[in-house]
This record gives sequence, C-alpha cells and structure tokens, in this order.
Amino acid sequence: MEMKDVLKQGIEAAVEKALADGKLPAGTYPEVVLEVPPQKEFGDFSTNIAMQSARVAKMNPRAIADTLIANMDYPWLDKAEVAGAGFINFFVKSDMVYDSLKAALLAGENYGNAPLREEDTVQVEYVSANPTGPLHVGHGRGAAYGSALVNLLRAAGYNVSSEYYINDAGKQIDNLAKSVNARYLELLDMKFEFPENGYHGQDIVETAQSIINWRGDFFAVIPETDRLPFFREFALTEKLNALRVTLRKFNVEFDKWFSERQIHRDGELKEAVQFLKDTGDVYEKDGALWLASTRYGDDKDRVVIRENGEPTYLAADIAYHRNKYERGYKKMINVWGADHHGYVARVKAAMQAFGYNPDNLEVLLLQMVALYRDGEMVKMSKRTGQAITLDELMEEVGVDAARYFFLMRSLDSQLDFDINLAASKSNDNPVYYIQYAHARIHSIFNQAKEAGISYGDWEHTSYDSLTADIELELIKKLAAYPEEIAQSALHRAPHRIARYLYDLASMFHSFYKQGRIMGVEPELQQARLGLITVIANVLKHGLGVLGISAPEKM
Repeated sequence: MEMKDVLKQGIEAAVEKALADGKLPAGTYPEVVLEVPPQKEFGDFSTNIAMQSARVAKMNPRAIADTLIANMDYPWLDKAEVAGAGFINFFVKSDMVYDSLKAALLAGENYGNAPLREEDTVQVEYVSANPTGPLHVGHGRGAAYGSALVNLLRAAGYNVSSEYYINDAGKQIDNLAKSVNARYLELLDMKFEFPENGYHGQDIVETAQSIINWRGDFFAVIPETDRLPFFREFALTEKLNALRVTLRKFNVEFDKWFSERQIHRDGELKEAVQFLKDTGDVYEKDGALWLASTRYGDDKDRVVIRENGEPTYLAADIAYHRNKYERGYKKMINVWGADHHGYVARVKAAMQAFGYNPDNLEVLLLQMVALYRDGEMVKMSKRTGQAITLDELMEEVGVDAARYFFLMRSLDSQLDFDINLAASKSNDNPVYYIQYAHARIHSIFNQAKEAGISYGDWEHTSYDSLTADIELELIKKLAAYPEEIAQSALHRAPHRIARYLYDLASMFHSFYKQGRIMGVEPELQQARLGLITVIANVLKHGLGVLGISAPEKM
C-alpha cells in the first residue's frame, strides 16, 4: 500500500475514534484528501479535512485538527502539525519512506499506473481539424495535449477512448474541390476562377499537380459538374492520409475516426432536428429552423437549418454529440481551440434539450501558440510563405522537444514557443535535461553490469542506509508520483507531469553530483541502485505519458 493510502486510512480511523469518543459530533464527514505540500518544511503530506469538516462539526477548524492529531498515534508518523486556518501537515518516519521505495521497486515499470476501472468510461475528442490542408502549429498543441491527456487518464485508471471527428461534409469540402479544380486548370494554362473562400496553400497546388501527373489533362474536357465530385474525393483522401501520417509521426493515434458523413448518411442529423422540433426546442422563423438555445443559457437562438434547406455546422455537431451521448460514456471531453469559446454554450444547450446532462460534456479550450526564433516572433514559413506546419516544426526541433514545449504550460495560458531553445542539445532545454537524467542512470547500470555487480533483489535489499537529505527527498518525491498522476488526470493537467519530471531530473542531477553510486560499501550501493532504478522507471513512465521517448544513450 502506498504511503498516501496508509496515511489516509489513519486519518479516517482518527475521525471514527473521535466520533466514538464523543470528541466530534455525529454527522457525515467529507472524504479525506491529501496533497503533497510545495515546500518540504510543510511536511510530506497535508490535508484540509479539518476546514472541510467545520460545517458538519460546527467547530473551529483548528480545534478539529487538534482533535484528529490527538487520535493519531501511529508508529510510522513522526509528527503532525496544525498550520494556518486548520491545515494538518504530516511528517512521516524514515521507515515509512523506505517502505514506499521498496513498494515502488516491486511495482517496476508499472509504478504510477492505477488499476483499470472499466466503469469509468471517458471519450476524448481532439484535433478534429478540417481535412483541407496540413496541420499547423496550433493543431500541434491540441494534438500534444489531447494525446497526453488520453495517456494520463489511462495511467490514472480511466477507461478511455480517443476520437477524431472528420469534417468531411459541407461547404469546406466543396471549397476544397473548387480550389483543386482552379489550380488544376491554372497548371494547364487554362482559364480558371479561384473560389472566393478557396484554399491558397501550396499543398493545393501539389494536389492538382499529382492529378496531372496521373492523368494529364483528362479531366479538363469533362464538365465541371462531373469533375468536381472526383476532385473532392481525391483531395479529401489525400489530405486525410497526410493528416494521419503527420499525427502518427507526432506520436498521436486515435481509437476511432468518426466521419461527419455518417451523420448525414444514416439520417441522424434529420432525426436530431426532428426530435427537437417535436419538443418545441427547434422552431421556424424567416424560412429557417432555429434552436431555442436561449432557454438553456445561450445568449441567443441559433440557426440549424438555413432558408435553402442546408444544415449549418451546428446542426451536424448537435447530431454528432447526440451520437456520443447515445454511446453511453460517463464523461466526454472535447479539446477545442480558444476561438470556439462561443460555441460551447450552444452545443450544451442542444444536449440539455435532448434531456442529457450537459455537465457530462466537458470542453477544454486551448490558447494560442506564438513561435519565436532569435527573440523574434515567427509567423510564416520561409519555405512556403504561409503558416508554419507541424511537419516543419518537427523537422526543425524534433518530436520530443515539440511535444514537451507544447505540454509544459497549462492549456489555458498562451504558449511562447522558443524554437532555438527547443532545438538545442543542452541542459537549458528542459526535455533534454530530463532525458539526460534517464540516459545517465542507464550509463550507471552499464557500469554496474561491466563491474559484475548483481542487483535487483528489491524484496531483500536494505534501504535504511539512504540517510542523506537529498536521498530522503528523492524517495518522498517518488512516493508522490502516483498521487501526481491521479491529480493531474483529475485536473486535466499534463503540464503538471512535465513540471514533476523536470523537478525529479533536477533532484537526480544534484544527487549524482553529491555522492557516488558505484564504489561505495555494498549495502549502500545496492540501496542507491534501487533508488535510481525507481527514478529511471518514473522518468520513463512520465515521459511516456507525455508521448516522449526515454533514451538510454545520448
């Protein structure tokens, strides 16, 4: 059992004892929540249970805290102190610390993973960029965040399914076909008119050229009405395949690719709109059909079917999200760009109109990314003169650095991405610094192997020779890792793992400088080899959560 769980049970037992002795009044007390304090002088763990219980007990929080401490007499607890308005800070004895190290070693590379809870189903939909061109840097942040969140939730025991919603119906796909058509005619030196809302990227020119390379001017003599459907499917297939390749290169895989066309083809869109008409939540005005979203907190009602009978994007999204609810997930998480802020209320309004709980749909909004090179903001690619693509960024700084830099800030803060720093192979680069710690540990393993030193019998290794402050701090840091995974998942915060890994790597580098691992007395050597084994396991596990490699050589 982890140190935190033992302490939590101890506090719960203290509450029960205080209730039985009449030191606390009867009532339903809140669940005990433990946090790791930001500074070691506040102890190994801290809880606000006394403050949370004040309303139930009708007592001063500090008095509750004193009562709980008086009822906690455990051999593994060094001391407990009341702080501030009623926090309780716990300091555990070294024996407990050593037990946590042993437990982590016995868990091996699985340390940090919670058991799978089949019933805790979560669907995470992210990226879902229109398949009309290459992914840019903004999509890259969403891809890194979404995939890391999926990994994090899985590590925390949630039953997760990831999904990409393909917007392969509607005007954007028609405009894609018209754009390819215009470039196709242009490349053949024929008369053309570029569509008003067309796509101007170099990739459209390349798509048109690939059609010419394949069939020359074959399509030029075909009526445009016959040519466009082919160009639509050709371009859509090409763009979607390119998206898949880029995402795979970026360590992003989806369990499901959901086509918008399915919503239209299966009649789900019409059925959804008709359902809302029948309930009175969709009404007709000026020849169009409107969702009465103001009934559910939106600032105004929204068009779902235009006067010409064409559905809006909202209509398809309503049907798609209804489909999600019908699939029965406990929680659905959408990762959208900040520009979709106004869209959240109307989709939730529609779900409420269907009778679903809108709180089951959680929308996370990513803020913008600003790229910097040599201290100057970079807006355009030198190669194409257009927005920098994710492929170009990966080519310049590498997949690992790109992912770490996207993930090292919380999603609700603007991200300034320093290309020079991300591309550097120095300890100033945080991902390099973390990976170097992992590689350095493996070089020590290789030294032990070359010296013929046997280790790994963690059940019978003695750890009480680890008495230096840095060693005890490292063990406590490692003991906090499973809780860090749980809290990071709960708060949808992969950046916490990025920060944790950096702090752990920094502590390891300090430890490495302070004391030898090889060439000390055998008992201490075994204990230190055990300590760095857990550090390596946690670094690898955490980097894996972030979708970043853990090299053994650098």
